[in-house]
Amino acid sequence: QGHLIESGGGLVQAGASLRLSCAASGLTFRSYCMGWFRQAPGKEREFVATIGWRGATTHYADSVKARFTISRDDAKNTVYLQMNNPKPDDTAGYYCAADIGETYTDDREYDYWGQGTQVTVSS
Repeated sequence: QGHLIESGGGLVQAGASLRLSCAASGLTFRSYCMGWFRQAPGKEREFVATIGWRGATTHYADSVKARFTISRDDAKNTVYLQMNNPKPDDTAGYYCAADIGETYTDDREYDYWGQGTQVTVSS
């Protein structure tokens, strides 16, 4: 019943900025923790960032801390990932996810997933 749709991916040069969006429907958005994950070719899906109820808490992978910012707008049922100073190693498919529980970094804890949006960072 929950549906997530990511947008905003594309080709970006290293050092530029990009903002990903994830629009949610079919759920009471403010009741869900939201997360961003990514998966590069040949790699397992990895945690990027998560934001708790009403945006009270956030967590980031060490690899993106101080460069990426997760935020949410409950009035718009949307979660964002602001990517500043992206690096080629950030190239991956980016997925948003929703969890009725707490703020988890384990992707197994999330209940709903979007289709993903590709981010390619060129040097």
